Amino acid sequence: MALNVPNPLQVITKKLPKPLRNKYFLSIAIFAAVMIFFDKHDLLTQWKLRGSVKRLEHDKGYYEQRIEQAKLDQDNINNNKEQFAREKYHMHKSGEDVFIVQEK
Repeated sequence: MALNVPNPLQVITKKLPKPLRNKYFLSIAIFAAVMIFFDKHDLLTQWKLRGSVKRLEHDKGYYEQRIEQAKLDQDNINNNKEQFAREKYHMHKSGEDVFIVQEK
């Protein structure tokens, strides 16, 4: 006489909601969890990389502006060396008084 003892795994699976018993849903959920949290290129890493790219693009724009200003200064130096030295570095000739007026 065989006793009719239910399988403990079947008892647990019957208590689960129906979507969690579906093997396709489970495989997609596990795949999504691996891709989102455990993969080499997970979401947190992508978020950090995107932030560093934005910061580097901002820095690139800043340095491009500085390069343009340096080119303008170089052209100004080549054209008017004496005027550039007087205005930028407050240089003066001997026996000459220089008054610096700064605008606010």
